[in-house]
Amino acid sequence: MTFVTIERHGHVAVLTLNRPESRNALGAIGDADEIAAACAAINADRDIRCVILTGAGRAFSAGGDLKAMQAQQGIFSGTGVELRESYRNNIHRVVRAIYGLEVPSIAAVNGAAIGLGCDIACMTDIRIAAESARFGATFLKLGLLPGDGGAWLLPRTIGMSRAAELLFSGDVIDATTAADWGLVSRVVPDAELLDEALKLAEKVAANPPQALRLTKTLLKQGQTASYDTLMEMSAAAQALAHHTADHIEGVTALLEKRTPAFTGR
Repeated sequence: MTFVTIERHGHVAVLTLNRPESRNALGAIGDADEIAAACAAINADRDIRCVILTGAGRAFSAGGDLKAMQAQQGIFSGTGVELRESYRNNIHRVVRAIYGLEVPSIAAVNGAAIGLGCDIACMTDIRIAAESARFGATFLKLGLLPGDGGAWLLPRTIGMSRAAELLFSGDVIDATTAADWGLVSRVVPDAELLDEALKLAEKVAANPPQALRLTKTLLKQGQTASYDTLMEMSAAAQALAHHTADHIEGVTALLEKRTPAFTGR
């Protein structure tokens, strides 16, 4: 079975983690290759303007494969030195690929998003949770730590105090708490999750694709760049946007009181 599937809905791509029998846990050799290839294909396709990431079955992702960890198999095998390289070449490639998506990304979180699964969801730009969704950074419960970059990402998502609480306690929080903490934007009934994610994605995808990608770049760089650096980047990006056909179309459509038709030029 292919671990990652991609479906197209107009300008929206739905990327699904497809290992429902293990609640979409990661741990097999080749998982990173599939996810990295899928994200690279999305970045290269100028017709895609937004991505939805979700999980097949009852879970978004249960994180790392516990059975593989216990047996020290798959990507969790080898000496300490070998495991370090395995993390860099496998787990890190997964989160880097998702974080490196150039178009806006939405996580439609169904069921459990635990450990690596929670951090994968946080790598997206927007998160929508089903009522059944659960979130946890439970690494310490396994005698592990957030080896996937979660210690960098989680405080930027929900603040240092709540990130520390989630990591140090190992607690699993429900969807309502996740919304209260700012981990997700909204909570919807399970049956409406994908429809709601698609509605939002289509709203995002209706915007000019080049400006969308540049705006996402500025948002990401703004997390770490200085104010002056970001201002220089903003001026350069805006200058490029002014020379697109989509900019002229947007201005013209507004003046003519009609819906713009953006082409990506």
